[in-house]
Amino acid sequence: MNLLLDQGLPLSTAALLRGCGQPAVHVGELGMSAAADTAIIEYAQSNGLSIVTLDADFHALIAAAGVASPSVVRLRVEGLRAREAAALISRVVERIGERLRSGVFVTATAEMIRVRSLPIG
Repeated sequence: MNLLLDQGLPLSTAALLRGCGQPAVHVGELGMSAAADTAIIEYAQSNGLSIVTLDADFHALIAAAGVASPSVVRLRVEGLRAREAAALISRVVERIGERLRSGVFVTATAEMIRVRSLPIG
């Protein structure tokens, strides 16, 4: 699954993921560092990407829109460094990667991964 990493994650996380064979791009690499969440959602939808973020706003925006994509992985761990973030993201993709293709909300911590199918409601 191809991933779009949001601004709150370290820029080097995308490079670490790519180094492990996981297609990933950071919004900063696309010149979208200051882009609105809605623009990031539109970009992800248009390009078949799943968003990885620390921000709860993506879940709220997509739920309110009633759409089935893009999938969003919300990491609920504060102070993640690039290697820690890449390891957690890799764990999520390893466990539920195929489900990301079908449109899901994912909440992940160091201890758990929770998945909810889209659209909501």
